[in-house]
Amino acid sequence: MVSDGRWTARLPERGAVVFLLGMRFNKPWRVDRWWPAVRALPRMIAHLGKHPELGFLGGHSWFGRTTVLVSYWRSADDLVDFVSARSGPHLAAWQAYDRAVGADGTVGSWHETYLLRPGQFESVCADMPAFGLAAAYRHERLADAGPA
Repeated sequence: MVSDGRWTARLPERGAVVFLLGMRFNKPWRVDRWWPAVRALPRMIAHLGKHPELGFLGGHSWFGRTTVLVSYWRSADDLVDFVSARSGPHLAAWQAYDRAVGADGTVGSWHETYLLRPGQFESVCADMPAFGLAAAYRHERLADAGPA
């Protein structure tokens, strides 16, 4: 549903965590190397969706030669706990990726983690559905600033 006007994200006092994860297919023809990693991501997202107690609040993905997942987490501790949990889907998937690809250059990977505090970020959605931080946290209408 499109929200007319300008909107922002209202974060809780504890702040928010934004985690970006990506991979680049340097040798796209080596499907045997990168396909298992691509298949693992939807399984992890589905697992997180079934277990809100893990602290995953949502995310967005873009697929192409360079693939990006932007995800939102309740806390940095929740994120670290998920990626390192022996019983969760991430650790096994990462170990399988490392065995299959390692550092052979077939696939590049990267991640970034941002800790946000109220008043130290900007989030604006204009005439569109809640997106990004506004979809993961609280979607709140901005006061009309009037004509420029």
